[in-house]
Amino acid sequence: MHVLFYSTLDDPAEWLPELRRHLPEARIEVWPEIADPAAVDVALIWTPPPDGLSRYPNLRAVLSLGAGVNQLDLASLPRGVPVARLVDPSLTDGMRDYCLWTVMRYHRFLDEHLANQALRKWVYKMSPPKASVDVGILGLGELGAAVAQALATVGFRVRGWARSRKTIEGVRCFAGEAELAAFAAETQILICLLPLTAETRGILSRRLFRMLPRGARIINVGRGDHLHEADLLAALDAGEIGAATLDVFSREPLPSDHVFWSHPKITVTPHVATWGTAASAAPHVAENIRRAVAGRTLLNQVDIARGY
Repeated sequence: MHVLFYSTLDDPAEWLPELRRHLPEARIEVWPEIADPAAVDVALIWTPPPDGLSRYPNLRAVLSLGAGVNQLDLASLPRGVPVARLVDPSLTDGMRDYCLWTVMRYHRFLDEHLANQALRKWVYKMSPPKASVDVGILGLGELGAAVAQALATVGFRVRGWARSRKTIEGVRCFAGEAELAAFAAETQILICLLPLTAETRGILSRRLFRMLPRGARIINVGRGDHLHEADLLAALDAGEIGAATLDVFSREPLPSDHVFWSHPKITVTPHVATWGTAASAAPHVAENIRRAVAGRTLLNQVDIARGY
């Protein structure tokens, strides 16, 4: 089996030893040093290499180095070649911890205390019981379900929304467009963990913001294109949204002159909510490479028509 590795984010010096440990029979080459493109069975990539994937005529699978696949532009990939997402315990742990931290920050008013510190103002403001705070999760896939369960475990009231019906212990679940307004109506802190599709692009917009309780907080750790930036700025200025934490952006890196950097109610983090590690992800990747070569269904195979 022959594997092509390409990523602008992941270090092959970290990945190759782990892959070779779990897949000693494979030949792994790092783009652009590909001796025979026709021999490549599997592309393990973050984004397609600069010259694309069409020069690999015998490709049996494309494996994403991320939990999502939007960065791959599915329409540009070779037709009929299966695609799989990366599921990595370290990705799930990192996202859970980031979302717990951000929710706790808003729950305990730490953003407001920090602003008051800059003004040398002593404002005694205590948080309500966690059991009285509703946190809503948009997207109940692998990451969303883990975040929802973690928040419920520490005592928040948790509600979740997905395209199709889900059942998660301790989480009140809503489904489909017909239940979006009911989901949003009591969501005081909203976390977006949706996949990016034609239906979810721009979902964080004035329409949804007006469904939320006034002053709700927004946390976007999905994709930058989930957010309508102008609508968020208008909602913040109008007091409809109280604050936002944004880890993903339509353009990355976020331009230095972007208004988000200096907005007093926006916290910017540079797409660091979570990341995978070769040590924890390599066994999963090795299994999918074996499945691809054997012509079997991949783990976490993407439904191309749905986009995730």
